[in-house]
Amino acid sequence: MTGGSGFLTRSDRGIEMTTLRKIISGTVAIVMAIGLAGCSITVNGTTGNHNDAENHTLENDKSTASEQDRNAPKNGDVIILYTSDVHCGIDQGFGYAGLKQVRDAYEAKGYTTLLVDDGDSIQGESIGTITKGEAIIDLMNDLHYDVAIPGDHEFDYGLDAFLDLTKRAEFPYISCNFNREGELLFDPYVIKEAAGIKIAFVGVTTPKTLVCSTPDHFKNEEGDFIYGFLQDDTGEAVYDAVQKAVDDARAEGAEYVYVIGHVGLEADCKPWTYADIIENTNGIDVFLDGHSHDTEQIVMKNKDGEEVARSAVGTKMNCIGYSHISKDDGIVETDILSWPNKISAPESLDIENDIKDRVDEALDELDGKLSEVVATSDVDLTINDPKEKDASGNPIRMIRRGETNLGDFTTDAFREMLDTDIAVINGGGIRKDLVRGDITYGDIIDVFPFGNMMCVIKATGQQILDALEWGARAVPGEEGGFLQVSGLTYEIDVNIPSGCMSDENGMCTGIEGERRVKNVMVGSEPIDPDRYYTVAGIDYNLLKNGDGFTAFEGAEVIADRAMVDNQLLIEYITGRLGGKISDDYSDPYGQGRITITE
Repeated sequence: MTGGSGFLTRSDRGIEMTTLRKIISGTVAIVMAIGLAGCSITVNGTTGNHNDAENHTLENDKSTASEQDRNAPKNGDVIILYTSDVHCGIDQGFGYAGLKQVRDAYEAKGYTTLLVDDGDSIQGESIGTITKGEAIIDLMNDLHYDVAIPGDHEFDYGLDAFLDLTKRAEFPYISCNFNREGELLFDPYVIKEAAGIKIAFVGVTTPKTLVCSTPDHFKNEEGDFIYGFLQDDTGEAVYDAVQKAVDDARAEGAEYVYVIGHVGLEADCKPWTYADIIENTNGIDVFLDGHSHDTEQIVMKNKDGEEVARSAVGTKMNCIGYSHISKDDGIVETDILSWPNKISAPESLDIENDIKDRVDEALDELDGKLSEVVATSDVDLTINDPKEKDASGNPIRMIRRGETNLGDFTTDAFREMLDTDIAVINGGGIRKDLVRGDITYGDIIDVFPFGNMMCVIKATGQQILDALEWGARAVPGEEGGFLQVSGLTYEIDVNIPSGCMSDENGMCTGIEGERRVKNVMVGSEPIDPDRYYTVAGIDYNLLKNGDGFTAFEGAEVIADRAMVDNQLLIEYITGRLGGKISDDYSDPYGQGRITITE
């Protein structure tokens, strides 16, 4: 599993678990799979661990390979392939082209295959943001997905937009707990017959979706929640919904029941983690899980003491899951194929198939859309000092040592879109000017090229004061952690030496002596060290100790992974502002939120 203090441990669960087989070596497995497929591949031994397969070439016509594979004599067994948390990583890890190759390989070997997705496929990269998920759905149609569930980020473009995408999809979305005023919006389960075997898939999505996505998407015009996920304090409503779907599927003749879940294993997902659901239900054979981006393979006992396998496949197509149902022996194996290399499988292995072509076409179309004009600005929004130049006449960067209008603008976007008291961002996270005149999608994305996730926390005034002090420690020099702000103002007295202390890893360990940050105001009132304030920002600063920030450790997380930062900025400019940035931000030195005294 991916490390982190937020994950549940076996002792936390207090139930007997045993670990499934270790992750199959992706480099060996994929080469074997491709060899079985008999499709056009060149295996280049210079990447990853493929030296033993150097220059191995298998040739066939990519246009006919899939049809030949599907028509291969069948052995009566079924392979269920599953993806999760792809987050638009269509050309990363295995990529969708590699997924297609693996599926064709199993079909050529005689297996009947099904392909399912655990959610969070349509958001996370520019191709999702710009097309609002349509390009991903189209590729999933091309891959012939059989069933999918909504993850929390399927709703990031708005609820109506997602429901429209489900109509565009040529496969069903299922969920036993996503509802509008108590009425389910999707079927709770679907039964697929493959090789004469009836297999049920039950869908369930974490109730944390209400805060992990944008809460307003689930409200009516009066501000009341009308959509939900059977959220309650005990988890019983979700357990009951899963149990009913499982029982109904069994009664309808399902021989095997797979839960496709987007619930995860993180502690803050309780009481709706996969472990909570399994130990409070029966009748589930395998739980295919997403949300936590982990690759944990677990066997645990349900409420009747029967073993249930739980499998997760990471994110960005770094793994593909498979579950093998034998016509004679039932479910014999559930595990994952892993691609641990930095270079994607399609690039590393020269994979050529129809999905590779369609991915390339989609990315080419994206390049065109990134140059599309979507807004205009009356002013230059800058990261640089408009007056100071270096010895070569180049502008000197200002955003890491003082206020700029682009810092004001972006934090205002955070605060207004996420409806918080305060918003902050490190100056090092703002990378490029927005120049007066026409603004393209690409221009907006260039401001936030890293694609950090937005979040909201509840922090004390003292935590905010500590964060401001840490961010101001290098002024008048540069520091990537210098905080641009919205909703508050503050002063920095550079005559006072910084009292910030750090460890060998650059993490803040405390602040000694007189503070250089003074006169901090939230709105028109002095900040109260004991009061709680809602703070919007990127997870890099607020949750992940980026730039050494430790001040927010222990703060309550109100909304985690709400949306990608550049997606928020696009929606703010094109939606909230109607595509027009006014001259309210005309002063390149900002609106007077940060005062530096010497």
